[in-house]
Amino acid sequence: MARLSWKQGESDATIREAVQIVRDQGEELPPISEGQAFGALFDRFADAKVVLLGEATHGTSEFYRARAAITQRLIMEHGFNIVAVEADWPDAARIDAYVRHRPVPDGDDVAFERFPIWMWRNEEVADFVNWIRDRNRDLKEDQRVEFRGLDVYSLNSSIRAVLEYLDKVDPDAAGDARGRYGCLSPWQSDPAQYGRAVMTGRKRPCDEALLTQLQEILDRRIEYLQADGGEAFFDAVQNAKIVHSAAHYYRIMYEGSTESWNLRDRHMFDTLQSLLARRDNAKAVVWAHNSHIGNAAATAMGWQGEWNIGELCRKAYQDDAVLIGFGTDRGTVAAATDWDGHMEVKTVLPARPDSHERIFRDTGLGCFLTDWRQTGQHGLKDALARPRLERAIGVIYRPDTELYSHYFEAVMADQFDAFVWFEETKAVTPLTRAHGQGMPETYPFGL
Repeated sequence: MARLSWKQGESDATIREAVQIVRDQGEELPPISEGQAFGALFDRFADAKVVLLGEATHGTSEFYRARAAITQRLIMEHGFNIVAVEADWPDAARIDAYVRHRPVPDGDDVAFERFPIWMWRNEEVADFVNWIRDRNRDLKEDQRVEFRGLDVYSLNSSIRAVLEYLDKVDPDAAGDARGRYGCLSPWQSDPAQYGRAVMTGRKRPCDEALLTQLQEILDRRIEYLQADGGEAFFDAVQNAKIVHSAAHYYRIMYEGSTESWNLRDRHMFDTLQSLLARRDNAKAVVWAHNSHIGNAAATAMGWQGEWNIGELCRKAYQDDAVLIGFGTDRGTVAAATDWDGHMEVKTVLPARPDSHERIFRDTGLGCFLTDWRQTGQHGLKDALARPRLERAIGVIYRPDTELYSHYFEAVMADQFDAFVWFEETKAVTPLTRAHGQGMPETYPFGL
């Protein structure tokens, strides 16, 4: 992952100066368990339209719990009404129905059963989801907080969702849709093989048929809205967009990582914009990895041609978008060794001495916020303006190749607006079937 082309080697004096500045200007945070007190430190960002909350791993409890506390504060005190996460739309739709007390979508009765299961099926997310449900209970429907997925991987379930919708509102159109989506039938269970088949010339791309299907649904907007209301129509449109984007994604993933990354993050950004456009006074909190919510233009990703949702939000919303990164030095993390592998609780190695994380660790502060959007924080921004390595652990963690697998170059001062630091962290706790006992039948994580 790292692009190590630049010359390493800051002087000890430069490092000490950066550490001292970060220590002096860092604001210690109360325990996350003091939810409102913890969240109150983030009131300063509440004037934004979009607050993007990152994570340095996909399996760290403190990141999830901190984001929950911040988001709860933004919802309760500042009118934020959309939570948009790095997750598949159909799975998140089950959560959304649950938290907004709406009928649960047809289909399987549990959400997030595809690898990496622990990323969203964990105690930390379940607690937050139940909090939103309780919060929404006595509110009018148009005031309830939404929980939405931004990602693009749900080819099979999105096809099924579109067909189920059309079966209800327009059976003749459903037959046409089955014909168009039949182009993908042999590969629905393993869409990566569709991309391989197109790359090797064994299959012609399905893009035209999928785009035609999306356009046909949009062309019948008035008719469908009269038949089944705005919410169901919006869900069908989003799923049709995902089918088109996902098929394109799996096709171009063999042409290069940059193209597929850019398509995925562009889709996530477009979905966010669609959500914001649907309601008056919309304000969104985004939960995604640092590599998605930080400004890619300030990282090795951007230097090699990739963009992300953070960069697109910065360009679209400027100061009305706040990008907040999260980091840790050591502890444990829930991750796998290989894709589709079993979840393990792995030990996170202490951060490298040539990393941004080293600067934060050496402050000796256990948990604190740094915010360089404030006036008078030029010294802090300057201290973090030097290119250094930054760690990114996704659903895979390989400590034995950590430098090349999990570090990349970044200028943190331009990548984020603020940074939340936890010196030591622990893994998320995956849900077990016992967690569903006694819950409503609509409980989206299953029994």
